[in-house]
Amino acid sequence: MSIPIFSRHLQQSPSPAHMLNALKSLHHVVYLENNNQPFIAFNAIRYQLIQNHHVHNYHETVFNSYNPSNDSLNINFNHNQSKNSLCKYVGFVGYDYAANQNIDAELHPQPAFFLGEFLSFLRFEHDVWIFESSHPNAEMIFDTINDLINSATITEDFKLDTPCTARWNKAQYSAAFQKVQDYIVAGDCYQINLTQEFKAKATGSLLTTAAQFWQLTNAPYAGYLRIADFELLSCSPELFIDFLPNRKIITKPIKGTMPRYSDPLRDEQSKHALKNSEKDMAENVMIVDLLRNDLSVYAEIGTVKTPKLFNIESFNQVHHMVSEVEATLKAEINPFDVLMSALPGGSITGAPKIRAMQIIKELEGAPRGAYCGSMGYFNADGTGAWNILIRSIQKYQDDVSLWAGGGITIASDCDAEYQECFDKVEAMLNLLNTWYTPE
Repeated sequence: MSIPIFSRHLQQSPSPAHMLNALKSLHHVVYLENNNQPFIAFNAIRYQLIQNHHVHNYHETVFNSYNPSNDSLNINFNHNQSKNSLCKYVGFVGYDYAANQNIDAELHPQPAFFLGEFLSFLRFEHDVWIFESSHPNAEMIFDTINDLINSATITEDFKLDTPCTARWNKAQYSAAFQKVQDYIVAGDCYQINLTQEFKAKATGSLLTTAAQFWQLTNAPYAGYLRIADFELLSCSPELFIDFLPNRKIITKPIKGTMPRYSDPLRDEQSKHALKNSEKDMAENVMIVDLLRNDLSVYAEIGTVKTPKLFNIESFNQVHHMVSEVEATLKAEINPFDVLMSALPGGSITGAPKIRAMQIIKELEGAPRGAYCGSMGYFNADGTGAWNILIRSIQKYQDDVSLWAGGGITIASDCDAEYQECFDKVEAMLNLLNTWYTPE
């Protein structure tokens, strides 16, 4: 028996950031750009939150109110489910939590995992926001949402109390880089994704900055999540896994970066240099092999293929080298198990993956939190899409952080790798620091 879907067009169609601002009184909210198929999920009927190694389950009592639950969130899919079903599992998996499946990773004090079962959404299509819900109280929820949007006022309350700066200086980065080289020479690993943190103290809501960051980056896998005093603002260009109909999956690892330039000739030269970089191709193919191995555990024999290798994709600030791996899942496999087993993604760990994560823990000196984790959704039939949380800002209480890094191989140059960190986030970092005003 199918559940009837309540659907209404909203009279107003503000930007995603304005819409999220209007919904700031809701208990929690998640926005996904979803490769130009944006939607907002709000107020799950039940959700699971993991923080400080504790698992918390909650269920809705009345709209916008929750109580603890003894029942875990069971994530089951029906591949024959009607495409019209509105049930979605939406949330994020932090890097530390994912890494902790295989190593003794330190967890950031902020939420490490959030996943909710949602029945109510706002979907943006043809320049109009559409409310859709299969919740028993859908009409009441629509009236509430409509009132919030019609009465919304913009709150400009975010500010940095300290400038956002790198936790490492050049000498500290160089020392970590050299240790990676020592591990490679010793045979411990072939590649390590070494990253560094840029951090600041802040007050107010990170959401205030969202519209400007999304305009700056124009990222296909952007998003925003808020739960209690934790906010996650994604400007990610990277797809982790696309779960398609008929159990087909696609992953698109990014490895290889060169900066963009306003001068067309210089920009084309930068793109050409990346396309012909033997170092970046070697780095990229290592991660492709790692992901092929990750997916083969769950794939039907003979279906793991690499239809695209070393493609160059251009984003607002950088050119990236992007490859593509596809496979068909075995019939009995739960897509959520595939996601969790494959996390953290090979493009942001290194190879071999488990040893790479151990070295990352030793050298980086701080938990990554949500950075390099994944944010996304599953439909009721097991289809869905999950990104890699790069180019992402996280705010927990009064701490804000932004991370950047790159893959280190035996052929890497320390100065070039250090510069690549800034090539990736300099524009975002400069924008973030416009919210800092010295006293």
